[in-house]
Amino acid sequence: MTSQTTIDTAGSGDRAAAAPPDRPPAPGLRGHPWFTLITVAVGVMMVALDGTIVAIANPAIQKDLGATFAQVQWITNGYFLALAVCLITAGKLGDRFGHRQTFLIGVVGFAAASGAIGLSDSIGLVVTFRVFQGLFGALLMPAALGLLRATFPAEKLNMAIGIWGMVIGASTAGGPILGGVLVQHVSWQSVFFINVPVGLIALALGAVMLLDHRAENAPRSFDLLGIALLSGAMFCLVWALIKAPSWGWGDGRTWAFLVASAIGFVLFSFWETRVREPLVPLGLFRSVPLSAGVVLMVLMAIAFMGGLFFVTFYLQNVHGMDPVDAGLHLLPLTGMMIVGSPLAGAAITRLGPRIPLAGGMAATAIAMYGMSTLKADTGSALMSLWFALLGLGLAPVMVGATEVIVGNAPMELSGVAGGLQQAAMQIGGSLGTAVLGAVMASKVDGDLPGNWAAAGLPKLTDAQLAQASEAVQVGVAPVAEGTPAEIAAKISDVAHDTFISGMSLASLVAAGVAAVAILVALLTKRGENAGADAGVGHI
Repeated sequence: MTSQTTIDTAGSGDRAAAAPPDRPPAPGLRGHPWFTLITVAVGVMMVALDGTIVAIANPAIQKDLGATFAQVQWITNGYFLALAVCLITAGKLGDRFGHRQTFLIGVVGFAAASGAIGLSDSIGLVVTFRVFQGLFGALLMPAALGLLRATFPAEKLNMAIGIWGMVIGASTAGGPILGGVLVQHVSWQSVFFINVPVGLIALALGAVMLLDHRAENAPRSFDLLGIALLSGAMFCLVWALIKAPSWGWGDGRTWAFLVASAIGFVLFSFWETRVREPLVPLGLFRSVPLSAGVVLMVLMAIAFMGGLFFVTFYLQNVHGMDPVDAGLHLLPLTGMMIVGSPLAGAAITRLGPRIPLAGGMAATAIAMYGMSTLKADTGSALMSLWFALLGLGLAPVMVGATEVIVGNAPMELSGVAGGLQQAAMQIGGSLGTAVLGAVMASKVDGDLPGNWAAAGLPKLTDAQLAQASEAVQVGVAPVAEGTPAEIAAKISDVAHDTFISGMSLASLVAAGVAAVAILVALLTKRGENAGADAGVGHI
């Protein structure tokens, strides 16, 4: 899996002479590893933040623009769909044209699309520019990893990826807090306008700090048919996952898109064995550690994103917290990811990825099991314990799985590897939300009629029961206006107890997924090519 780049990367003695690990920093800022890390972290922060910050703004957008619930859903779905479909192709663009240029174009486009959303006066424009955000975010994310891979030597790459993962984790978990403050005290437009100055800072830093890195044997042509097949297959898969909760898993449309996706992946795999310069050389997956890293990212995201999806409803709709208070209650999760990511990078450098990854997924499994025990009256201290353990468990996985994927790929495919890492996370998040959402819906549908009757509440028609079930799935008590206080209290108790039973089952499923991921983690090992092009940058 080694390759010949602008310096000797085959592992010969010349490589050590070309790039000694103790080489002092070169004069100037351009290409310096730590300044490169700061620059890409600022850009990546925008993309990770927008994955969760917008959820807090959706109700205000719906009210201000008179949008339907389905239209508001597409504010999130359009972003993730564009991001997931284009990540691998965007990584290839970075490998072909240089990660510096790709990163800067992504930063400019993302900030411009954010500003356009803030100026939009219709839901159609908001959704359209959210799609553009996803497209430019897809350019930015793999390029950031490619720059880190090319700039840092092997002995410092884990620490760099640890800080990179810390930024992503903190931004993702901190999105609801910042979003709540901005929506509550400024406006929903400010959630998007904030990306404009951040993007300008990232652009200014990138113009000064970033050094272009290109492997000697980087791809020279484009696999256009491969791009079309992979994009189509990814679109059908993510679309099916997005629509499954509303269509139903047994619906013919859901299965039609899943089958189309499978066919697309098969055709893509066949074509990649025939083309001279494939989009994704299938030989990458002969590396068991790399393949294990991709699977691990999917499983981690299923457990994390799927489990966290219900926690926000639990805090706001069951405990009655406002968005800011709910975000503050997630600070133990954010804080442990911030603290744990650099520590995980250091541990992985010393021990290799296998033990930290397996330990991280074990902690995640325990945390998800703990979250399955939450009740309507659970106190903040116990909640914080499980949230903190979840953050501590996720940190080494975010760092280690990324290093395993990127470090076990050849230097000339670092962008594709970065795209694989991010695509795996996005697909896992979509899977987690869809599958655990289906578990929640099934549990609520099964328990609600009996719980309703046991509380002595008036019998509901099938249509009323369906409406009540939809409300209960997000922790909302279906209390009609004018309902007597005593009856309203009973309905609230039934709704919250039923929601918690569904959340508990979904959390147990997430714990099971995390437990399976422990076994996958045992197949990983340190990236063979992590330091392949370390000498190009200034250390």
